[in-house]
Amino acid sequence: MLGVTKLQVKQKDFLQLADFSSEEIHYLLEVAQEMKAQQKQGIPHPHLSGKVLGMIFEKSSTRTRVSFEVGMLQLGGHGIFLNSKDLQLGRGESISDTAKVLSRYVDGIMIRANSHKEVKELAEHATIPVINGLTDVHHPVQVLADLLTILEHKGKLAGLKLCYIGDGNNNMAHSLMEGAVKVGMDITIASPPGYLPNGKITEKAIADGKQTGASVIITNDPVKAIKDADVVVTDVWTSMGQEEETAKRLKDFASYQVNKELCQHAKADFLFLHCLPAHRGEEVMAEIIDGPHSVVFDEAENRLHAQKAILKILLEK
Repeated sequence: MLGVTKLQVKQKDFLQLADFSSEEIHYLLEVAQEMKAQQKQGIPHPHLSGKVLGMIFEKSSTRTRVSFEVGMLQLGGHGIFLNSKDLQLGRGESISDTAKVLSRYVDGIMIRANSHKEVKELAEHATIPVINGLTDVHHPVQVLADLLTILEHKGKLAGLKLCYIGDGNNNMAHSLMEGAVKVGMDITIASPPGYLPNGKITEKAIADGKQTGASVIITNDPVKAIKDADVVVTDVWTSMGQEEETAKRLKDFASYQVNKELCQHAKADFLFLHCLPAHRGEEVMAEIIDGPHSVVFDEAENRLHAQKAILKILLEK
């Protein structure tokens, strides 16, 4: 048995952090910490013995595939890699039919997809848990790992200031907003005009922040955003599927690079996070991502532990 307080997570699926209460997110983090400690001590934790996770990939992956597959093995279960092109989805089978069929074979579905709308449709028709491994709008598994990393290094979450610099209209910015306010962290996002976060997601994050005392500030000024930040986060300027926009984005984001000069405005003991892969010399300079403030590889490792918590809680029901 885990030594953390038992809490019933109401959600069947893990699609976006806004769906979860502050208490549920803290519980997920507690479970992740406990299982990480067990793994480091060599204590087996086969909570999902005999369980099978179907893993659908529409986008290429390093961390998502390996961490989910290894996580299922460490939990005593098994993960099956399913390339979307090899499924009947690639030949026009409906999402609803795929959801119903897979629900008869496996105990859960993790999907890394292009469209968040399609992932919601998959979850609607599946009778088993569906986990969002990444979509165009949200990346909740990554942000849960980010929160775990910050908690480990800072010893707390509430009251900290997180600053995200870069493309505000992407999955990381959206999920960081949702996750930060749920745990009482203030968040500022600095993006160029035309790249601001989704308005509805921002409005919901502001409302949720009022419940925890957390603020959400959106600005075009990176210096203003990063001032006194405890945590600095960025992401690539050109995500998968946006390659044709590369030249324009390099120009638009030129003044939003995370470098030594900009980070002088953050707190002296700030943490730097990046979900990876990173493009050194573009969104971040090597002196930052490879420097003493960077915890990007702790962050990458914590994908495994955070996702094991999600898998245990959803699939063990």
